[in-house]
Amino acid sequence: MNDIVSDTRRIPLLPKLAFTAFMAVLVPVYWSKYGPTNFLYFCDLALFLTLVGLWMENALLLSMAAVGILLPQALWCADFAFQLAGGRLVGMTAYLFDPGRSLFLRGLSLFHGWLPFLLVYAVRCTGYDRRALPAWTALGWTACLIAYFLLPPAGPEHAGKLVPNNVNYVFGFDDARPQSWMPAPAFLVAWMAGLLAVVYLPTHGMLRKWMPAASQRAASQRRVLHGSPSPKSFPDRIST
Repeated sequence: MNDIVSDTRRIPLLPKLAFTAFMAVLVPVYWSKYGPTNFLYFCDLALFLTLVGLWMENALLLSMAAVGILLPQALWCADFAFQLAGGRLVGMTAYLFDPGRSLFLRGLSLFHGWLPFLLVYAVRCTGYDRRALPAWTALGWTACLIAYFLLPPAGPEHAGKLVPNNVNYVFGFDDARPQSWMPAPAFLVAWMAGLLAVVYLPTHGMLRKWMPAASQRAASQRRVLHGSPSPKSFPDRIST
């Protein structure tokens, strides 16, 4: 019986414990330094989805996090590399080089660099759930609306402070000043549509192509649990 339980546990215990320990440190520190609104950033929402998804081995939750952040975090990693080399790509990691923030606080933020790899591994284990695209889109758009209507906008009076403003870039790509290309509501709609078209849909397509389907993983797990052989293991029927 123990062998069956071991075989059907798709994600090993060590990543679950390590990630939980990390979250046990990050959450109270971020809450204290940045406040609860910080957890409305897409990357922070993905952290909580990953935490629950790892323990439940829930393909939908892990797939949602992957759809939402794999491409943005790849850009984060590229921007960080440019910053380390003394250049600037988009400036989204400039805060990591702000001496006004402690090294410990900046070090915690390095999760942006390794979380995508953890998610790829976890989704490989559980399979990709295609429902992740509409589910994450609904979650991400809700976070954008909350940030636009309820949280501090972009502006010099907010820039440089630890309390988040312009969360998820709903007022433009510069926290110090709102964009001036178009009316703010039009930018919000364009931004939300752009996230779906440029980030979520391509990631969804890549994960569908490169990852096993969650339904296949679940069927395989059920066969192991009940001791049933894979369909490929049945001998060919002999004609009589």
